[in-house]
Amino acid sequence: MTAKLLDGEALAARLRAEVTDRVARLAASGVRVGLGTILVGDDAPSARYVEMKHADCAEVGIASVHEHLPADVGQAELEAVVARFNADPAVHAYLVQLPLPAGLDEERVLMAVDPAKDVDGLHPVNLGKLVMGAPGPLPCTPAGIADLLYANDVPVEGRHVVVIGRGLTIGRPLALLLAMKRPGCNAAVTVVHTGVADLAPLVRSGDVVVAAAGRAGLVTPDMIKPGAAVVGAGTSWEGRKLLSDVDESVAEVAGWITPRIGGVGPMTRAMLLANAVRAAERAP
Repeated sequence: MTAKLLDGEALAARLRAEVTDRVARLAASGVRVGLGTILVGDDAPSARYVEMKHADCAEVGIASVHEHLPADVGQAELEAVVARFNADPAVHAYLVQLPLPAGLDEERVLMAVDPAKDVDGLHPVNLGKLVMGAPGPLPCTPAGIADLLYANDVPVEGRHVVVIGRGLTIGRPLALLLAMKRPGCNAAVTVVHTGVADLAPLVRSGDVVVAAAGRAGLVTPDMIKPGAAVVGAGTSWEGRKLLSDVDESVAEVAGWITPRIGGVGPMTRAMLLANAVRAAERAP
């Protein structure tokens, strides 16, 4: 068996085309969509990710607003920039790129973000809306994974999904999202992590497996039910090489699988653009 590829790049391209149309309609009504980023320090992966976000914005016609602060910036100065972005009508949505340098209180900074401008969908107010099933910006990676499965006709409704990882950005919100009664979701979801003893049989019970632990090669073929859908959402770095939580040999057992490059990543970025446009559409 050779798995079908869950091509995130192809689907993200279609989503960017839809975003481009929505941006153009807003521009015709006099609204220029603005997406902001705040980067602190010189962490190379963070800087590269911010660069890609701004390139995506340029492609779809969204204005980029960027603030790059030194690593030794004080808490008060950083929070002042957050307050400025909150008040700026040209910034419809924005994010503070994580991780922040040591000595800065990430929780305080993130709590200071206006929930209506939270492009990542990770503010406690927006996570609370997800729990309640109320409208609000969805966390980008979970939303991208759900859309990728749905677009590829992967059976999820009524099936067993195993999520490996309980992190705030992927594992926890993804479990909530896939368990909700909505198209492409409505699954029985089990959340496990690397601290669970005898992980393999739990993972093997999944019709869909999402690996989001950030441990390279964690998921091996013996852990996968033949024909299951496997999503590699967790990544780590070996030098300049991006590694997946899913060993490449899993493709010989799975029914569907994300590629190491061009799977979840492009979908995350597409969801970010969609959240920014949605924020502009809802702005007073």
